Amino acid sequence: MSAGTYAPRPGAAPLSRMITAQAALETRMLLRNGEQLLLTVVIPTLLLVLFSAVDIVDTGAGRSVDFLAPGILALAVMSTAFTGQAIATGFERRYGVLKRLGASPLPRWALMTAKTLAVLVTEVLQVVLLTVIAFALGWSPQGNPFAVLLLLVLGTAAFSGLGLLMAGTLRAEATLAAANLVFLLLLVGGGVIVPLDKFPDAVQSVLGLLPITALSDGLRGVLQHGASMPWGDLGVLLVWSVLGLGAAARFFRWE
Repeated sequence: MSAGTYAPRPGAAPLSRMITAQAALETRMLLRNGEQLLLTVVIPTLLLVLFSAVDIVDTGAGRSVDFLAPGILALAVMSTAFTGQAIATGFERRYGVLKRLGASPLPRWALMTAKTLAVLVTEVLQVVLLTVIAFALGWSPQGNPFAVLLLLVLGTAAFSGLGLLMAGTLRAEATLAAANLVFLLLLVGGGVIVPLDKFPDAVQSVLGLLPITALSDGLRGVLQHGASMPWGDLGVLLVWSVLGLGAAARFFRWE
């Protein structure tokens, strides 16, 4: 009995096509989720407009939007790469979605790659939207675009590692509570809308080591003050990236 001819031939699709398809699915799921949109779009936009239009916090000399826009961009990265990804991945793990996807032809590392691509696509949309709004509010950025890109990439890596570590080690309900709590705490104490010099000196030294502080200060140094390359902030983000991604790869539980 001769083997039949099938069109198309049965078998797994090429790895690149599987990753692209999964990334597109992850992006659509993220953008259709109301809670995710609240975190990634609504809250950063409202904070940018509100604090730029109303003199609530003393942001120093110059227009408020010049101080706030870099911090809000940092907040957008954290909301997507850390808070949103941690919550979504945590519940996917609880409901057995990750376990089933892990048994599919898509390798587990490729699944995480697809999730990362979805985060990057969402961040691009966030940055474009917030930049347009900031320009409408009178923002006048300056500095090296490559430094901005490098800060955003390292910030994404740092927060993604921490988000996946949380989602892969805690229960889904605990991840939901912890991710939102961390979001609120870093929003207030991470130099996003409140300048670090408003805090006591001892507290400033600790807050300066946080990834959100390094990202917001680095972006502010480039976009507001024209710094060429904020090496100190990049170094802090690099350390958090290595530690977060390394810990996530080591301790992430798929079940």
